[in-house]
Amino acid sequence: MKIATWNINSVRLRLPLALKFLKEFAPDALCLQEIKATAEQFPTQAFAEAGYIHQAVNGQKAYNGVAILSRLPFVKTEIGDFCREGHARHITATFENDVTLHNFYVPAGGDVPDAGQNAKFDHKLHFLKAMIRHFERQKNRPSVKTVLVGDFNVAPLENDVWNHKQLLDVVSHTPAETRLLGELLAAVQACDVTRHFIPPSQKIYSWWSYRAADWTASDRGRRLDHIWVSPALKDGLVSQAIVKKMRGWQKASDHVPVIAEFKP
Repeated sequence: MKIATWNINSVRLRLPLALKFLKEFAPDALCLQEIKATAEQFPTQAFAEAGYIHQAVNGQKAYNGVAILSRLPFVKTEIGDFCREGHARHITATFENDVTLHNFYVPAGGDVPDAGQNAKFDHKLHFLKAMIRHFERQKNRPSVKTVLVGDFNVAPLENDVWNHKQLLDVVSHTPAETRLLGELLAAVQACDVTRHFIPPSQKIYSWWSYRAADWTASDRGRRLDHIWVSPALKDGLVSQAIVKKMRGWQKASDHVPVIAEFKP
């Protein structure tokens, strides 16, 4: 089973890129974040014609929004109550092979890393804590096949950012955020698929800012996009990939897809 996650930053604007990605990499399921469209605005037919006839969309006009596109049928889909602001930031699909796939778009958190001064940062911490509480209730269930993917908007490790010391007080890499993401990883008892294959000593990113005049030359990235699997799936892991070349495609998102393949 091959699963991909991508913050597409507007599904209608980047529909040609999404279709190109699906044709080249052929995941069984693609999870999108920041689709910036309602369910009615979502390009359902175009994805169905590409072979992804099973679709679950939790959309929102102009902002946020998540979706799961699949070649495999769903048994059920659900939307979790993680977001106190009522944003469209989560959707879940369960497949016939008992794999439950959670697609998250964690709030970015604004610019000031102080929950007292910045309501957006407080919202982000609240969202992460809600995720922890949810998965704590499922802890110690070794047979459960759970996959968490999405734009978590947190780069947890030193080599998940271009400069650890300079970014310690920059939202996405602050101790408050990385601590909570570590607690979430423990609650899920998950394996971080990228770091399962790529050692923590090696720098790797999935996001490069639009602000850089030449993103390839500066290479000041962050690893904000993640795929995690529960213990029942860890031994079946086959491969992972971060599709860096897509950051250079015309009209690219500032994020690139992350892919994981495993035997369920």
